[in-house]
Amino acid sequence: MRKFVDTTIYKAMKEQLESLNSVTINFGEGGMAIVNIILAFVMFGVALNIKPRTVKDVFKKPKSIIVGALLQWFALPAITFAVVFALNPFITPMIALGMILVASCPGGNISNFLSSLSKGNIVLSVSLTAITTSMAPIITPINFFVWGSLYSHFISIKSDIPMLVIPFFPMLEQILLLLGLPIVLGLLFAHYFPAATKKITKPSQVISVLLFVGMVVVSFAQNFQIFIDNIFYVFFIVMLHNAVALSTGYFGGKLAKLPHSDTKALTIETGIQNSGLGLILLFNRAIFPPEIWHGHYGGMLFITAWWGIWHIISGLCVSYYFRRH
Repeated sequence: MRKFVDTTIYKAMKEQLESLNSVTINFGEGGMAIVNIILAFVMFGVALNIKPRTVKDVFKKPKSIIVGALLQWFALPAITFAVVFALNPFITPMIALGMILVASCPGGNISNFLSSLSKGNIVLSVSLTAITTSMAPIITPINFFVWGSLYSHFISIKSDIPMLVIPFFPMLEQILLLLGLPIVLGLLFAHYFPAATKKITKPSQVISVLLFVGMVVVSFAQNFQIFIDNIFYVFFIVMLHNAVALSTGYFGGKLAKLPHSDTKALTIETGIQNSGLGLILLFNRAIFPPEIWHGHYGGMLFITAWWGIWHIISGLCVSYYFRRH
């Protein structure tokens, strides 16, 4: 009887999450041009905060920065794969790929504020964000391709679900163009026009947030009821994944025997992902073409969007705990 009840619950959960896949967001050609401009503007603004001198200072004692980069680029995606592997009976492929996409993204900018709030090593935090963001045009598509393909291969063996083909080189080309070019331009602008950079950095950050939030609200407005109907499952999946990410950073720092302030920074850097970047990438039809993804990757959209909300809440809680202890 208990086994029957458990099976019924798992089936109901999977059916609910499957309903998210019906969500499609189509901006059209004009809308996609606006999305790409917003992404370029956001990444340009992020690059304005990347100061080579700060990174150079951290590399005088490179252990913490190396551990942090390894946690972000290798440990988190690999552990996320293990989590989606374990959760496979309960979640859909698109939910799993959404988790892998988030784990493939660089650290979020809010991590710097949270590291400061927690009395962590703020210089280490800023440097890690700068390095992971700078390398995102290469690392993000590689990680998503490797772990996403492994997962797709696994589920195609274990069930009758057709194997999803993740196009690596088209994705790499688009991400290099959409992320790499604005980052390079931002770095050059900050180097050659330092006075102007100081004046426009904060306004550009505010404008970026407003543009991004506006775009997300408009995108999901027509699917808001679907999100509300499924928030229970999405909430717990994201909460679990985020807890795993925070734990990866914390125990990674402990195992490496780093100073406590560095461990705090790594905990937050690994647990605060730039899910907004992942969401904008999902909006881009050139990176996630509907004909390959069958036009249905709503599960990825909702997981990535909710992560962007939840990691702020969890990050503030962890920072407050670190600050008090």
